[in-house]
Amino acid sequence: MTASLTLENVTSGYGRARILFDLTMEIARGEVAVLFGRNGAGKSTTMKTVMGLLPAWSGRIVFEGADIGRLPPHAVARRGIGYVPEDRRVFAELTVMENLEVGRRAAAGGSNPWTPERLFGIFPNLAEMRRRPGGQMSGGEQQMLTIARTLMGNPRLVLLDEPSEGLAPVIVDTMAAAIDDLKREGLSILLSEQNLRFARRVADRALLIEKGRILQQGTLDELDRSGALEDMLRVPA
Repeated sequence: MTASLTLENVTSGYGRARILFDLTMEIARGEVAVLFGRNGAGKSTTMKTVMGLLPAWSGRIVFEGADIGRLPPHAVARRGIGYVPEDRRVFAELTVMENLEVGRRAAAGGSNPWTPERLFGIFPNLAEMRRRPGGQMSGGEQQMLTIARTLMGNPRLVLLDEPSEGLAPVIVDTMAAAIDDLKREGLSILLSEQNLRFARRVADRALLIEKGRILQQGTLDELDRSGALEDMLRVPA
């Protein structure tokens, strides 16, 4: 399959603290890939580095054939990458519809642009609260709104940082169904997760990250057979 996103020997971190160590990975077009690892393994750092929120100290980040490794975040977004951070940054005083309008950006030529009505088909809960302020929504509802607002920018690749964290099981199932719908729409999706059940539900492929390096990758069935998932989930002594 054709690559959507490629990281080649990327190092990055915070201040003088290196978090990513020559990280190399590839996400195919139309693929749902999960970056799976413990807290502090480098999942969020990887996404922030792709988005330009953290500088790549070395290596290359290539999206659809173009090197984006030195671009600022707004330029990365304009290239077609959407980012949903872990902390659900909704505008509390704005309604659902107003939050969606904040995220609106013209679609690339020939593509079918996202509209609120299309998004309400994927997130029906939002359709019932169009005029509700973001600050009066539950955590799960805010997560759906954040994803929907990101899609209003018409990205071709979406980065989802811990989308299931802190959500009730019924909302996690709703989120999984929404990701299935987005894949059918042709989006490439990279999500970071610790919830193995959720990862099994949505991912075509998993990349196991530990201490800023990709240790192993493959389907979840392949990683089960190799024992890699069991090793990853084992609590360190």
